[in-house]
Amino acid sequence: MNVHEYQAKSLLRDFGVSVPKGQLATTPAEAEEAARHLGVPVVVVKAQVHAGGRGKGGGIKLAKSPAEAKQVASEILGMTLVTPQTGAEGKVVHKVYVEEGSQIANELYLAIVLDRAEEKLAIIASTEGGMEIEEVAAKTPEKIVTVLVDPNLGIQDYHVRRVGYGLDLGAEQVKQLGPFLTGLYNLFVEKDASLAEINPLVVTESGDLFALDGKLNFDDNALYRHPDIAELHDPAEEDARELEAKKIDLAYVGLDGDIGCMVNGAGLAMATLDMIQVCGGSPANFLDAGGGADKEKVKEAFKLILRDPNVKAILVNIFGGIVRCDLIAEGVVAAADELSVEVPLVVRLQGTNAEEGRAILAKSGLNITPAETLGEAGQKAVAAAKAA
Repeated sequence: MNVHEYQAKSLLRDFGVSVPKGQLATTPAEAEEAARHLGVPVVVVKAQVHAGGRGKGGGIKLAKSPAEAKQVASEILGMTLVTPQTGAEGKVVHKVYVEEGSQIANELYLAIVLDRAEEKLAIIASTEGGMEIEEVAAKTPEKIVTVLVDPNLGIQDYHVRRVGYGLDLGAEQVKQLGPFLTGLYNLFVEKDASLAEINPLVVTESGDLFALDGKLNFDDNALYRHPDIAELHDPAEEDARELEAKKIDLAYVGLDGDIGCMVNGAGLAMATLDMIQVCGGSPANFLDAGGGADKEKVKEAFKLILRDPNVKAILVNIFGGIVRCDLIAEGVVAAADELSVEVPLVVRLQGTNAEEGRAILAKSGLNITPAETLGEAGQKAVAAAKAA
């Protein structure tokens, strides 16, 4: 689960990480009042969306007076912000964060992630703050410092020193980095985060360290332990179809292709997406109906898939283990009939009661193309989409 910058900074502040002062605003008038309350010569008005690259898209602007903050906020609020992370459709800005300006001397990068291969937490730091870390890794990997921390032992002073010297910080800044990095580490561990990123971490002209931006991601599977974090969820930032899928216990992720997919099991679903690509097509979604899929779930899955206007064909790929293929076939027939599905359907059933399921499909009288193998299913789905 992602959170907004203003929420991330509130959490960072709670854990002793230095952040600039700021206030949330949802109207231009509130932005003006926030700038007046901060009482500094320059404020920064920042669009609050779950995406990076906001500055390049026009979502971060300076204001030198409360009146200018109001004007800037009126330009940002309601805009559709397009960044490399939002995709071409962009995200509508519903709120802004008004923050005191900083006299920046240097911009750095700092993050904590889980290194699954090493079974440790990785502190990643770079002197190239303000840039995408992937770009730094590709062009100047020598400028990235990685320090591994054993979670059983926790962060130690020598970890802080290694990170500080890797960032070319002076002795005074390394002292400040101690509580800063320790707070970030404690937040990551105590709140079950999957990413804690500060980009940029700035050194001001007066020599202070600040988290000028903050990005926090949390493990969805651990939210039951953190109701305070779960409350930070913003439904407006998520795909409406994905939200609907969560309500009915379906795993759905929208993609940009034209072949809708309904599969049971995440591994089989990933293999199905790969096969569509191999056959020259492009999947419109990832949809895992789960091992306990039934008639009702099949119908709801079809509804989700058909909400995407780009879908030209649907591939149903079911392996009957716990679930019975004949029940899935009944659900497919009922859903196709009830929802008046007009796009071509390719259905592959294997496993428990597969023969019975195929017989149900054959007797339905609907335009359903059967497939035996995964490769055949991919080829027929791609052909159907191209024909459509």
